[in-house]
Amino acid sequence: MKPELIDFVEKFKGKRILIIGDMIADIYLKGDISRISREAPVLVLIESEEKTVAGGAANVVNNVATLGGKAFAVGILGEDKGALNLKQILEENNVNTEGMFCDQNRKTITKTRVIAGGRATVSQQVVRIDRECNEVISEIYEKELMNYIQMVMPQMQGVVMSDYGSGTITPKIRDLILSLSKEYDIPSIIDSRYAIFNFVGTDYVKQNDAELASAVGYKIDNEDSLYKAAQEFLVKMQAKGILVTRGEKGMTLFEANGDVHNIPVSDKSEVFDVSGAGDTCVATFITALATGAMPSQAAELSNFASGIAVRKMGTATVSDEELIAVLKK
Repeated sequence: MKPELIDFVEKFKGKRILIIGDMIADIYLKGDISRISREAPVLVLIESEEKTVAGGAANVVNNVATLGGKAFAVGILGEDKGALNLKQILEENNVNTEGMFCDQNRKTITKTRVIAGGRATVSQQVVRIDRECNEVISEIYEKELMNYIQMVMPQMQGVVMSDYGSGTITPKIRDLILSLSKEYDIPSIIDSRYAIFNFVGTDYVKQNDAELASAVGYKIDNEDSLYKAAQEFLVKMQAKGILVTRGEKGMTLFEANGDVHNIPVSDKSEVFDVSGAGDTCVATFITALATGAMPSQAAELSNFASGIAVRKMGTATVSDEELIAVLKK
């Protein structure tokens, strides 16, 4: 029983969180195995289901919403089926999508996973097809995003930048967010796979241990090297803290004041899928900070929420009810 953490989760309701980044439509195309093709040695599938779920920054958005927060999604989509499906999914969870602009000259980023199975066969992914859009957004839409951010930021209680390398967060947009978050004393967090040092000055940084090793340029193979890397990284990032996810070892939060919090895995039962667990982690952490939780408490809540997410198939969300149920055990 974690009564003090349950209190924070109950305060998630209505917390206003702005999430900006690369919005991705994750498409799951399922088919029943029919036969081997005569054209090539490949499976022929009879399509049984097509499902779109929120991926990338949109998965952070969805997690904030299902946890009870009021999510404000900011990003660029194309004018296509992926964009329509993505906006519909988010709006069903009462997400504010006024900051999601559609550019007819861009394509919505999609990741299509083809899943093959049958009554006597275990379903499994056989191929993934990505449609990427790596061009920097146009000046017109950059201004649209900046105007929207300037308008809504005074209302926000937390900010997430979710960078998947697709150019949504331009230098001007990043600088604006960092400036306004400091002006209005709004906690911010960055999750970037490829260019983390572009976001120096963000309050908190989420990295997995492999990303941290890449950032500092040397192997992390024991506790000493982890602590050394984290301290170096904190100085470079000028951050208040770094939350390092460590797989079966749980998480470690390093704070700029020297405090270190090791948080073991909350549930060692079977892990089904780690897809999107980092997004759940970030969403929970920032929403907890918005309620006034200490960083260590926010990290502990993130650990519990991520433990729920990895036991679900595919890119998944976690609800406040699920989180409270786990905390009561």
